[in-house]
Amino acid sequence: FCYGPDSEETLFAPEAAAAAIQTGASSEGEDEESSSEGRDCHFHAGVEFVFQSDALNMCTDIQKALRRTRHCLEPGETEGGLSASAAACEKIDRSYDKPIRIGTLFVMLFTSSLAVFGPILLVRFAHVHPGGYIFTVLKQFGTGVIISTSLVHLLTHAELMFKNPCLGPLKYESTTTAIVMAGAFLTFLLQYSSFRLTDARSKTVLSKSDSQHAESINGDTSVKSSQSPAPTALHNHRMPKLDDPLSVLILEAGIIFHSAIIGVTLVVAGDSFYRILVVVIIFHQMFEGLALGVRISHLTTTIMLKKLLMASAFALITPLGMAIGLGVLDTFNGKDRSTIIAIGTLDAFSAGILLWTGFVQMWSFDWLYGDLRDAGAVKTGLGMFALISGMVLMSLLGKWA
Repeated sequence: FCYGPDSEETLFAPEAAAAAIQTGASSEGEDEESSSEGRDCHFHAGVEFVFQSDALNMCTDIQKALRRTRHCLEPGETEGGLSASAAACEKIDRSYDKPIRIGTLFVMLFTSSLAVFGPILLVRFAHVHPGGYIFTVLKQFGTGVIISTSLVHLLTHAELMFKNPCLGPLKYESTTTAIVMAGAFLTFLLQYSSFRLTDARSKTVLSKSDSQHAESINGDTSVKSSQSPAPTALHNHRMPKLDDPLSVLILEAGIIFHSAIIGVTLVVAGDSFYRILVVVIIFHQMFEGLALGVRISHLTTTIMLKKLLMASAFALITPLGMAIGLGVLDTFNGKDRSTIIAIGTLDAFSAGILLWTGFVQMWSFDWLYGDLRDAGAVKTGLGMFALISGMVLMSLLGKWA
């Protein structure tokens, strides 16, 4: 006798069990094929099963075989075991407290603005040095926030969206991670193309400069030698920079995509959960605004007006999403198939953008190529503590949003 999953004893016949396992291990068995007609059957981690001859291990081997063998989904059934017919996918009519939603829209505008404009104004008017302890802490805290946002918030939410019973079974189970990969690749491709164009333009400018110097000095090689740029000048120019406007714009794009979704979905949440959710989202947007504001403040070649416009885009996007949510409050159905696909796709794509930006441009650059590579013990310790704090706090918020 073996104990089954329901703790009930089941009669065990060694010869029959061995035959059953050997037959079940093959995906081409006739009985299995006949029983799977009309169902979506596929393998998960199809590791080869090794049958143990020891009778004491027979029960364990059977359980392993059952876990290993493929499982089948009934028509309309999802990975979670729910079917669209069993789930309530119709729109739920609720009575919303609109005045409190309108009030929180302005609270969101204020807190987002305070977070994103704060670092920019500190550098501009308080003359806080971007390389000092204060900005090191803020910058690394922001890096931790971006990393956590991409993984704990966006990637997790996208996976949950694509597993929604109302969406139905997916023909391709890796849809979420494929979209994430596409977002990361397109971000890389955009930046790589930008760097190549910038390098080509720099080479043209340097070539013209050399020609002008050669003509002006009438063949004076000594003067030409002193005037010509050093070979390392172009090399240093080609190194990736934290103050590259395109890099910050891509970071902002990834944040803005899902911030708009946050605004809409926040407003359409039910009243019973709204007050808790709005507090969590306020902190969420403040942390992201702080991360973005620090990066914008480091744009040394960008004029102040452009910095303020970039900050304004972030400050306004979540309230704008909330305004859209208020407009569709009576008709929005979060369980609609097209809505689920749209939100899941944008979340996954934004996760890919922020993963590339967070790991490559922020985390890797600061610690492997930036000022923290050879920083003192105090600055390194503060930066590491801030980095971990950003990841932990933002991940904690993932429990509610």
